[in-house]
Amino acid sequence: MAESSSQTKGRRRSSMEEPEIFSHDSSSLLSEDQLLCSICLDVFTDPVTTPCGHNFCKSCLGQCWDKSQHCLCPLCKEKFTKRPELKINTTLREVADHFKKKSGSDKPEVLCDACNGEKLKALKSCLDCGLTFCKTHLETHNHVSKLKKHKLINPVENLEDYICQKHERALELFCRDDQTCVCQFCTEGDHKNHNTVPIEEESREKKTQLVETQTDVQQMIQDRLKKIKEIKHSAEQSKRSTEKEKADSVEVFTALIRSIERSQAELLEVMEEKQKAAETQAEGLIKELEQEISVLKRRNTELEQLSHTEEHLHLLQIYSSMCSPPHTKNWTEISINTDVSGDTVRTALSQLQQTLNEKLTKTLNDKLKETVSTELKRIQQYAVDVTLDPDTAHPDLILSADGKQVTRGDTRQKLPDTPQRFDYCVMVLGQQSFSSGRFYYEVQVRGKTKWDVGVAKENINRKGKITLTPQNGFWTVALRNENQYKAFADPPVPLTLREKVEVVGVFVDYEEGLVSFYDVKSRSHIYSFTGQTFTEKLYPYFSPCNNEGGKNSAPLIISPVFKTE
Repeated sequence: MAESSSQTKGRRRSSMEEPEIFSHDSSSLLSEDQLLCSICLDVFTDPVTTPCGHNFCKSCLGQCWDKSQHCLCPLCKEKFTKRPELKINTTLREVADHFKKKSGSDKPEVLCDACNGEKLKALKSCLDCGLTFCKTHLETHNHVSKLKKHKLINPVENLEDYICQKHERALELFCRDDQTCVCQFCTEGDHKNHNTVPIEEESREKKTQLVETQTDVQQMIQDRLKKIKEIKHSAEQSKRSTEKEKADSVEVFTALIRSIERSQAELLEVMEEKQKAAETQAEGLIKELEQEISVLKRRNTELEQLSHTEEHLHLLQIYSSMCSPPHTKNWTEISINTDVSGDTVRTALSQLQQTLNEKLTKTLNDKLKETVSTELKRIQQYAVDVTLDPDTAHPDLILSADGKQVTRGDTRQKLPDTPQRFDYCVMVLGQQSFSSGRFYYEVQVRGKTKWDVGVAKENINRKGKITLTPQNGFWTVALRNENQYKAFADPPVPLTLREKVEVVGVFVDYEEGLVSFYDVKSRSHIYSFTGQTFTEKLYPYFSPCNNEGGKNSAPLIISPVFKTE
């Protein structure tokens, strides 16, 4: 038999799980905080809504208005000329009751203090009576005018915590001077003239502060989740880069092995050809010698015969021709070329080694250039906007209006000698500081014969003569005498660069303790300070150095970062 549509609808509705409309999870529609009465700070009981739109327990709001000459909203303080007639918000009550059912299983049941025999479940606790009542025993509080003024809260087991132990009165106020809850009588004694406010007001402020703290904590969580994502991304990038480098290395050395095998085959072929040529030469010489031996044997036979002849006239006639030896080759200096494993092999091996070195050098240089280019692309994403700090600049230095260029002037400017200003060495720092993470910037040094570029820590010495070393808080590379590059480690490290540097890239990984320098134009690595420990702010550092009679008058320019293609 077919079901009616209403039966089907009813059956489906009953079989469905009750929708979750509230939770402690902030992503749900309603949270526990939204179901709390701001007067009793507990989940609504018979919630009512004021004309201004705020919700309270019916009894809580009634008690507030019973104790006051004016009807005010406890939250927004809106004043009502006539006491509003309030009706229970049934929808909100259902939600609150649903929440109580869901959370009630975790809380012990509070029983009525007034019941004799079997005690019923309590409905409210009275702070004035100091007792907890079930629905039946609470009726008098709803009808007796004197009891209507009592302070009722949701039932609690530890009711004494809500009552002043000294005056046995409800704790309705909060003393901000002593940071404790007090009753009305306390304000006439120990807490007289103290800054006291209703507990509800202090609770609202504390909840606001908690919300702000919660917001800060949530932001901290998001920041750390973002950092985890960045670290995972970096690790994944590193893994991909390593796998690519491994594959490239295999490709490089496979190509070299093939080249060696080809060169070896060529050498063996040359040796085989040499051997064949020697064998052919030997065969020809042997044949020629065998022919001469045949001629000489015939002559020997003829001479043997003539030495026994009796034909004297014939002997005398051929004597002259027979006495001279037959025409043959002089074999004294003749030999075959057997030098297959001597100078020929050494020459071939030398040529092979030179070829392999050239190929290996070119391959490794190309690979290194490709690797550095890839590395530059990666670190250029950490580019920051750097400007020069005029408050640190030596008085001889001239800074551009946009703070992007610095040159050495001809005359000293009259500037205040502040603690942060360099007074002896022609140096200047960037305005931006960095105390975590990674950052990168580029400096144009084209046309200069002398310069310093790098980073410096905040508490460096800025007065008098300064030695640029990591121990003194400086991580720099420099040019001297037009073509002498060096890294100012301790001691300084001379640098051999293939090309004259025009743009220097400076990269810092604060946590890794790394400061690296790159030649941006040639996409090559200049130098890296590794294994450093940074504990304070780092600032970009610049020095255009002396003018060198006009040869070094070009400025240092902080240039925009264009990603390397």
